[in-house]
Amino acid sequence: MSLLENKKAGLEYELGEKYEAGIELHGFEVKTLREKHGSLIGSYVLVKDGQAYLLGAFIPPYQEKNAPTGFDPKRTRTLLLSKKELRTLTQEVKEKGLTLVPLSLYNKGTKIKLGFALGRGKKKYDKRETLKKKTVDRETRREHKLR
Repeated sequence: MSLLENKKAGLEYELGEKYEAGIELHGFEVKTLREKHGSLIGSYVLVKDGQAYLLGAFIPPYQEKNAPTGFDPKRTRTLLLSKKELRTLTQEVKEKGLTLVPLSLYNKGTKIKLGFALGRGKKKYDKRETLKKKTVDRETRREHKLR
């Protein structure tokens, strides 16, 4: 069950191999995510010094008045990955010039996981093509539904 999705990821990037990582959160952030509040739009994953981080994700406090003083909803959050995965991700990003794009936050049992993928930014004309394909698919589905 998906808690948050980055709906612009498919439009902005050509997505490749997908990965899954655990994420370190505060208790009130978990409550917020279970209520499906927050946003992954504009966020990205950074691998630095043998550790992965989620930057730019907006997760507000569960209750504004009970939030700890100085809480930043766009703070950097640590991702939990194996050393082998970190090495492969570091190589892919450096050698091929790819970006790690967060796709969704979801429940897996009692844990909250981040799904992300390797992505290469699309050009403007590629984005237009994607939008055209979506509209054509939508129209064909509509026609089949009417028949």
